[in-house]
Amino acid sequence: MAQIIVEAAAEGPVMASPEGLSFWGGVDAATGVVIDAHHPFHGRSLAGAVVLLPTSRGSCTGSGVLLELALGGNAPAALVFREAEDILTLGALIAGRMFQTPLAVLRLDAEEWDRLAQADYATIGAGKLIAEDWSLDLAPPPTATLELTDADRAMLDGAEGNAAKLALEVICTVAAGQGARQLVDVTRAHIDGCIYASPANLTFARAMADMGARVRVPTTMNAISVDHAHWREQGVPPSFGGPAQKLADAYVEMGARPSFTCAPYLLQDAPKVGEMIGWSESNAVIYANSILGARTVKHPDFMDLFIAITGRAPLSGVYLDAGRAARRAVHIDLPETYDDALWPLLGWLAGRVAPDRIPMLTGLENTSPSPDDLKALCAAFGTTSAAPMLHVAGVTPEAVGALAPDADAVRVGAADLADAWQQFNAGPAKVDLIAFGSPHFSADECRALDAALAGRKRHADTAVIVTVGQNVLDVIRAGGILTRLEASGVQVVPDICWCSISEPVFPPSARVLMTNSGKYAHYAPGLSGRSVRFGSLTDCADAAVTGFAPSDPPNWLTT
Repeated sequence: MAQIIVEAAAEGPVMASPEGLSFWGGVDAATGVVIDAHHPFHGRSLAGAVVLLPTSRGSCTGSGVLLELALGGNAPAALVFREAEDILTLGALIAGRMFQTPLAVLRLDAEEWDRLAQADYATIGAGKLIAEDWSLDLAPPPTATLELTDADRAMLDGAEGNAAKLALEVICTVAAGQGARQLVDVTRAHIDGCIYASPANLTFARAMADMGARVRVPTTMNAISVDHAHWREQGVPPSFGGPAQKLADAYVEMGARPSFTCAPYLLQDAPKVGEMIGWSESNAVIYANSILGARTVKHPDFMDLFIAITGRAPLSGVYLDAGRAARRAVHIDLPETYDDALWPLLGWLAGRVAPDRIPMLTGLENTSPSPDDLKALCAAFGTTSAAPMLHVAGVTPEAVGALAPDADAVRVGAADLADAWQQFNAGPAKVDLIAFGSPHFSADECRALDAALAGRKRHADTAVIVTVGQNVLDVIRAGGILTRLEASGVQVVPDICWCSISEPVFPPSARVLMTNSGKYAHYAPGLSGRSVRFGSLTDCADAAVTGFAPSDPPNWLTT
């Protein structure tokens, strides 16, 4: 039976897409217009519509974008999913529970979803979905009898304050929607909601801090939206820099560590194999599950704080052995030669062919990808797939035996790689900005860039910016790499990442950017409004010096 996930009355025109959508980087939080240049809804407004998607994808920050849309009156009237979905559902739940702005969320089976997708208009209310000449009974929101501990019950009774009570109530509601029967202890958390995606993020964080919220497990923080110490001298307007800093400070006030990096796996105390953690930030979650062998669901913004406050998460999804199985084998016809651009292209393509399930990548058994190659793979995968992890045969720690017996299979070949390269290189050859560090650059990547530049200076008309975490900045400063990069004209900026950067740190005059990041190549057209070029780290370094991107694909894509 069709299921109400978040209850609210709604009506509006039906908008249906067979492709998932990341609201962060995909939807303008101020208007509801879809800005993802790769999505079928591009240029259309979701405001007031009954929006059908198979599920969401991409960034955990989508929950904050949906909350801002709801508070600003630009949200969809309802969201209707065909598969499990947590990110937007959590945003809708918070909009109703904390801010009295309810937004309906439904889950239908494939046949019901397909039938509704053919309708022009739908109405939801009183336990029914009505679409023109047919109607559907809706089951009430799911409930579950969770096996709670005495400490859980005390928290729900308010023994640890209103903030902890609210946090665990929401966790239990989400657990019921996921079909979980237990909660699990987590050893650490990572906050994604500290990005100033919209005023709603600050509204939420400030409300929780004022309620007395405090984290109870070690908690790191994602990249924020400004260089925390230097945004004023960088010319960032106080109207943006002030709220962005206040948002970061609110989470620090609640006990989070000001790590300010979207790559927490680069910190010295990275999670271990089998460790139960509570992370947000899509690339970090995928890397932690896939490469480190730790375990975390891709928790939405807001849920990340609730988990940090309680130390508890629903025991579901990839926390469980069964949830980590690969249900699609993706065989890669590997080119005879390749460079580091291969890995983001593969990640993006793997997500395209496995948008709703964990894949097993085969054909890469004789490769030796570096941690940075795998970082690029995971980050690009997260832009096109809703899955919280992937396996790479012969490479990742859980690949042996991970392929489910009923898994299907697809192939990715040279033509697919070439087509992805073309999609990432729609912009003109003359480039005004080279964007490195999405996710944050590692110290090894900074060394590689230093070596690729080999003392050459950037072109006078081409800015070069690298974003890093403070931990990496300390390393490259101590090793002299920072001095050499700056001598070449490279600007190294901590705390922010390309998915949250804003003018004037992002050069206002730049019309075309080039990046070696598949993640940013996907999101940049919508986030920045600029044209994009893509290439290897060496290609980007050469373009920084000449001012021009290569006009043709690399040889390994054409031979």
